[in-house]
Formats: sequence, C-alpha cells, structure tokens
Amino acid sequence: MKFQTKRRDRLRRSLVMLMACVLLCGCLTVAASASGVTFPSNATPTRVYLDGEEVLDGECVIIDSITYVPLRNFCNLLDSCKFTWNGKTGTATVKTDDLTLTVQNNSMYIIANGHYLYTVGEVMNLNGHMYVPIRPLARAFEEDLTWNASARCVELKTVGETRAIVPASYNSNDVYWLSRIISAESKGEPLRGQIAVGNVVLNRVRSRSYPNTIYGVIFDRKHGTQFSPVSFGTIYNPPSESAVIAAKICLEGYTLSDEILFFMNPRISTNNWISKNRPYAFTIGNHDFYT
Repeated sequence: MKFQTKRRDRLRRSLVMLMACVLLCGCLTVAASASGVTFPSNATPTRVYLDGEEVLDGECVIIDSITYVPLRNFCNLLDSCKFTWNGKTGTATVKTDDLTLTVQNNSMYIIANGHYLYTVGEVMNLNGHMYVPIRPLARAFEEDLTWNASARCVELKTVGETRAIVPASYNSNDVYWLSRIISAESKGEPLRGQIAVGNVVLNRVRSRSYPNTIYGVIFDRKHGTQFSPVSFGTIYNPPSESAVIAAKICLEGYTLSDEILFFMNPRISTNNWISKNRPYAFTIGNHDFYT
C-alpha cells in the first residue's frame, strides 16, 4: 500500500510539472507575434479593425495601456508607402503622395506633415521592427479611431478621400513665446514635464481669470509677475529644441490636464503661496502642478 501511495504521489507531481510546462509554453507563445517579433513581458495581444475588417492579426499589442502597431505594416495597409531608414539616428521616414511621416526610435512623438504628435508611449524597436502607438498614426493618416472597451479592440474608420493630415501651420508668434516660457521654466525637464508647463499657459489663456493670449499670460502683472523668467530676463533666451517640440505638441491640443493653472519647484521656490492655497494635481520631474 505504501509503495502504491508513493507511486501515486510521484505520478501526481509529474502531472503537475507537465501542466506547468504547458502553461509556460502558452505564455511564451503569447509574447511572440505572427511576424516573429518578441514582445515585452507586459504586452497583451489586442485586435485592430479597419472599416470593420480585422487587420494586422497577431501583430498588435497593448503595453502600459497603449496600443502599439508595427509601423511598416500599418502604413502599407492605408496607402502605397516608400520607407527609408537612417541607422545613425534610428529614424524611419514614410512617404506617400500626400504625407511625409518621420518616426524616431525611443522618441515620444512623431512628425506628420509638420505636425508634432505626442505618442504618450515611447516608440520601440522590437527585433528590427519599429512599433508605434496607434493613436498618433491614425491621426497622421486621417483615420477616425475608437477604443471599443467591451471588446478591448481598436476600431479605425476611413473618413476622407485623402489619407493624410493637412500640412501644419502653427502660429509663429504662439510658438515663439510658448517655447520660450517652456524653455525658461523647465529646461532640462523631461518632455512630459515641459508639455505640462505649456498646458498651464494654455489653460490660463482659456480661463476668464487671465489674458486670452499666450503673450498676455506670460507678461501678466495683474497680481504681480506671474513667471520668474520675465523678471530675470531669461524669457528672451533662445528656446531649447525640446521646448519648441513641447510647444508644438501643446498647440496640437495635447494636454495632461485641462485644469492645471500653477506649477512650482518646491526645492528652490521662495514663495509657498501656491502649495498652501491651490489643490495639488501631480508632480513631473522637479515641478509640482496645481489646479
């Protein structure tokens, strides 16, 4: 009897180990796409539909709540594209008759016909395949995008005859002043933090409590000087490249919050009025933001 019991225990342990191996193999299979790309361990497969038909089967994933698609295959779905690759800069350029699209590896934005479109998630190179968040790509190709929460999939709908965003035409005066205040206030901060500073300025422009222009908000003296670079004179310094990019992203309408109206660096601030009187929102880099 003891021998039979030990034998059954060994058999049970063997079955458990076999089941574990099967489950592990299944998990590893999920991490690989139909094209052989190995995804990060936190990637979850998802589906994308174009005008009601599933596309890129097995090639699309969600990473950190952002849907990623392969750049080349996605673009070729929508138009006849010419691709070039700059290995030194890690930059892919996609051209159609109506669109020029530039995508750089590890970047947080893409450039489509001169528009700077924030990607939220970082552009990734996975086994030689460039993966890009789908939302800015859809905008570049003028595709209407809907996230179907119940089915957990992306639905794209063609809305125009030309699959290309119109060429960008930023107001030069807005870019001039918004990039300068972003640079003066948050030079060296991550792009996300620079965008947040730009959001504060544009939120004030939209508020009835402040002037209705970017220049007016920056130089507002109703309750004393609002931004220290105006007092120090650094507002007139040439902006950093990243500040210009952040300004254009803000002018495209991207916002981290449409409620933040104040920010401060608590490590160097000599006035704590903001932290004592305004609701705290979030912190990015060295800056705390308030509504």
